[in-house]
Amino acid sequence: MSADIQFASFSRDRGANRPRLKGNLATTGLRFGSLLVFASVLVIFSLTAPYFSTIGNIGNVLGQSAIAGVLAIGLTIVLIAGGSNMVTGGIDLSLAANMGLSAAIYASLIQLGYGDQAAAAGAIVTGLAIGAVNAAAVVLAGIVPLLATLAVMNVVAGLELVLTQNTVVPATTDFLTTISASDGFGVPILAYILIVFAAIATAIIQYTPLGLRLYAVGEFPEAARAAGLPLKRLVAGAFIASGLCGGLAGILSVSYLSGSTTGSGEMLLPVVVTALLGSVFSRRLVPTVTGTLISALFVSFLINGFQLLNLPSTLVSGVQGVLILIVVSATTLLRKRKI
Repeated sequence: MSADIQFASFSRDRGANRPRLKGNLATTGLRFGSLLVFASVLVIFSLTAPYFSTIGNIGNVLGQSAIAGVLAIGLTIVLIAGGSNMVTGGIDLSLAANMGLSAAIYASLIQLGYGDQAAAAGAIVTGLAIGAVNAAAVVLAGIVPLLATLAVMNVVAGLELVLTQNTVVPATTDFLTTISASDGFGVPILAYILIVFAAIATAIIQYTPLGLRLYAVGEFPEAARAAGLPLKRLVAGAFIASGLCGGLAGILSVSYLSGSTTGSGEMLLPVVVTALLGSVFSRRLVPTVTGTLISALFVSFLINGFQLLNLPSTLVSGVQGVLILIVVSATTLLRKRKI
């Protein structure tokens, strides 16, 4: 009788573990499948898009990846601390507008005769202030992050229009010229900045107690609260860190474009795609900085290939929207199967 009971228990355990095993296999397949898709996109565009595989074009893509990558890393931090539910959890829709206003502040201060240090400080303080407003709206006022950051996005975009009068504000300095230049191999300095920034963010998020607490707050909020973690302070800190990334991206944008330009809101969709797609390149389908870095390169090469093929921008936006839908659906279903 005991053997029958033990065998029945073993059979039940094996049956219960079967969905989890299938979920793990599906997760691994999705991760390596995404890497295969990335490699396939590079091959297809190299064969079909003119100048796609040239050193000059690759350098241009790497430079563009720096700006979107820094913004996406900021959004990734919010996703980690807020959880996978973008409506009630982690989302920051004000990042692109944050970058636009920070760039406008930097360029305007240069136009007024201030040096790069003062201009950079102004851009960073602007980004931090926007992050602090988001934090206050979400943590103190209790507004849903989706609505709070959407409202802040509109306010910030309006402030940028008032400051710049909806015109380009040029800015050229030795410092900006240096970080927008390329090395002897044609690799932009902006690409190195992105790599260094991603390495620092990875070290903090993945390998320090602070990063582990952010993951705990986002994935297991009730357990984190029971463990005595300061949930509100950690979530607020994530939004402030995201604001800092917006300010830094504003500086990079000024160096890349030789000034502030209108239309920064157009970067919001690529940034959201990059941050969400980054979880597919991670080991457990959770947001990571390294996954976001790979995703930033993928999205930048994808957009660049479409542009070289003279495909309409509406199609590019449509593809990005489809990517968001696929990633969110796939990760949600696989997480449910692994539970």
